[in-house]
Amino acid sequence: MNSRRRVHVFIAGRVQGVFFRATTRAVAQQLGLTGWVRNLPDGRVEIVAEGPADAVERLLHWTKSGPEGALVTRADVREEPYRGEFSTFRVRG
Repeated sequence: MNSRRRVHVFIAGRVQGVFFRATTRAVAQQLGLTGWVRNLPDGRVEIVAEGPADAVERLLHWTKSGPEGALVTRADVREEPYRGEFSTFRVRG
């Protein structure tokens, strides 16, 4: 059985105005993940994602480059206890 995982991610670089949030949601939904993504006032993107550990790893791999037009310079990943608190993956704010 695949274990469950939760990550809290902060992505820096040219990540706003390049459809990073919408594409993150689409990728997360394709992977069967739940959680949310939002822009931060400092120009970063914040992601909380939960689901099967292998799917979370695939999302993290995708965030290293992001959508076309993005330029990711840093991705800070914080592991958090899995909570199972979301039913969908959505764009916040």
